[in-house]
Parts: sequence; structure tokens; C-alpha cells
Amino acid sequence: MNDFLKITGKTFLVFGVANRKSVAWFIAKSLEEQGAKVLYSVRSETRRQSLATLLAGKPVFLCDVEQEGAAARLATEVSAAGHGPLHGIVHSVAFANYSEGFKAFHETKRADFLQATAVSVFSLVEIANAFKSQLAKNGSVVTIGISSLLVTPDNYGYMGPIKAALDSCTRFLAKSFSADSEVRFNVVGAGPLKTSASAGIPGYLESYLYAEKLTFRKRNLSTQEVADTALFLLSERSSGLNGATLVVDAGLGGNFFDKEIIRLAMRMEAGAS
Repeated sequence: MNDFLKITGKTFLVFGVANRKSVAWFIAKSLEEQGAKVLYSVRSETRRQSLATLLAGKPVFLCDVEQEGAAARLATEVSAAGHGPLHGIVHSVAFANYSEGFKAFHETKRADFLQATAVSVFSLVEIANAFKSQLAKNGSVVTIGISSLLVTPDNYGYMGPIKAALDSCTRFLAKSFSADSEVRFNVVGAGPLKTSASAGIPGYLESYLYAEKLTFRKRNLSTQEVADTALFLLSERSSGLNGATLVVDAGLGGNFFDKEIIRLAMRMEAGAS
């Protein structure tokens, strides 16, 4: 087999598999298809049980990243199990509390903001610190962000600033690690996806369908396309990328003035007047 990505036989730790629709699952499955060994970290025993069939026979560890010290304990367990060195880590973890429905951004609760930041952002810092000694010198850490940090969707609320913080933390980790290693940290800036997590965002379906009309190809991004980009960033073929965000959005971010969208918007305005 022509191992273009050079990941055959290497070991990767993947955080965030929740079900078959998860970005993390697509990445892990793709890594395994390329001959890599994948270690899985899931949030709870309940989650591990729900994934028993999907992850049967695979090494699965527990780590609730919301809990202080959880990443360090996981690193100890992985090391004790003899799975090192790690050639890469996938951080596909995010959480926002929408249980009370949509709120205007200025009504964001402190507890919700801090919880989402701890799970979605600071977990990456803790994981990087905990596994620093176990990462191969030229390892790669990849996290999943969003395609644009400038847009302000009403139904995404406080997760917009939190994803911006994730992007920034990735760059700072890249700089921090560069003092004594060549471990790289990069972000996959993904456009809207059809996942179970996104289904919990109020009004997401309408946003997803709207985004599809703005892609150049008039077809939304697939989760596999995001996974393929992550594999590239995890591989030695992306050795020149560090502290970067690789946007994968099928052209969505560059097509705001699509003639079809303009026509539909003007028709609606004319009908309302």
C-alpha cells in the first residue's frame, strides 16, 4: 500500500466520539482505515456503554474533561497501558447548555459560559499539558473549530466567542510547545455539519439549509470531508502547518453575494412591502 500520509502503525488518541455521526468517529475510523492505531477517550461510563458495539475490541478510556485533573489521570492510565508514544491527538470536544432554549447573547449566564469554556477550550490546554511527555517529538494535535470567527449567528450565541478562544489557544499552544519540541497544533475550521450535537442548537436546521445555498457547489460539507482534512493535519504531510486554522467550508465563506440568495432575499422583501 502506498502510505502517502505516513500514519500506518502510528498511534493516535481521539477525544469526542459520541455516536456514528460524530466528527471524532469519522476521524478515528479514517485513521484506522489507513493502518493507524486509535485510542478512544469518552466522557463517561454511560457513554462507553452506549458505544460498546461501535468500539468493540478497541482501547477505550474515560475522561470527563470538565473535571479538574481528569486529563492528567488519563495520561497516567494511557502511559501505564503501554500505548506510547502518541503521534497525534484529536480534540473534538464541545458543549453548550441550551436547555433553557435560545437566549440573546447579553443574557448569557456566567455558569453556562464558564462551563462551555472549560469543556470546549481549556480542555485542550489541559490535555496538551498532560500528554506533553508522551507525544512524539514531531506529533500533531488537531482540534475542531468553526469556519468563520467573524460571523455572529443569533442561534450560536456564546459559543462563537468560545470557538474564537479555542482558535487562539491553539496558536498559543503551538508557540509554547515550540520551545522544546516540534509538536504542531492546528484547527480544522469546519462549516456547518449534520451531526447529533448540532441538532441541539436552536434553529440549526434552517441555518444548515441556508448555508448549503451559499456553498459554491450548492451542497453542504460532509463530515468525511472534515475528517479527511484532520487526517492531513495529523500526518507528516502537513509538517509546514503550525498554529493554523484550515478552513473547510465548500466555499461558504466567500459566497455572500450569490445571485440566487440575493434574488430570494429581494423577492421576500418585495412581498413584505
